[in-house]
Amino acid sequence: MKASIMSKISIKKMTETDVKDVVRIEQTTFSAPWSYESFLQELDHVQAYYKVMLCDEQVIGYGGFWKILDEGHITNIAIQKEQRYRGYGTQLIQNLIQEAQKHKIKNMTLEVRESNVHAIKTYQKLGFIIEGKRRGYYTKPNEDAIIMWLSL
Repeated sequence: MKASIMSKISIKKMTETDVKDVVRIEQTTFSAPWSYESFLQELDHVQAYYKVMLCDEQVIGYGGFWKILDEGHITNIAIQKEQRYRGYGTQLIQNLIQEAQKHKIKNMTLEVRESNVHAIKTYQKLGFIIEGKRRGYYTKPNEDAIIMWLSL
């Protein structure tokens, strides 16, 4: 699906009916994807907040975070392969940040593959700062994670 000038982009809370599309994006994005059941469990988790991005009512992206005390840990975020590099990821992250602020979260954190330079630059553009590294955090392939933080 190609987004056109007339496409309508929206972001809403993820529901059970969105999970099938979310899993499809997850499986084509990550080498160790979460399962359908994992996303269903997240929807029932009191301190988990997940959103989907829609283009003309079709799920093209998703993201979420866990609230841990006054911090938000971004668990995953992905945009459908055909829709990447159009600013949708930035919009989705901004929406997650706004959601975090509603829940009195003071800082947000995430891990990102060291090789995912585009994502790192996007996070930095939004104010995230590189604060460390987790050696061997990722598998398939084995790779270090960059730890990033944002003060809200």
